[in-house]
Amino acid sequence: MPAKLKPLTIRNLCLEAAAFASRESQHDEPSIYGVDNGKTIGTYFELKFRNYLAEKYSFPEGNAARGIDFPGLNVDIKTTSTTTLS
Repeated sequence: MPAKLKPLTIRNLCLEAAAFASRESQHDEPSIYGVDNGKTIGTYFELKFRNYLAEKYSFPEGNAARGIDFPGLNVDIKTTSTTTLS
């Protein structure tokens, strides 16, 4: 029987977001090379973060129609990216 997951809290969400961002910024992500659509990149990382959290925490599934990723916390995720112009 799998171990019971801890419920996701705002505090844990913030701590895990920082850890996830730090980890993700340390390596290349070949699966998105050449993608120039910000929405595609944002969706990729939002899903990856959700899956990362789901390994440790329990939380209600978000609903795209309602536009909120973590309804139990009343939190929505937005991902931004930067580009360097040369």
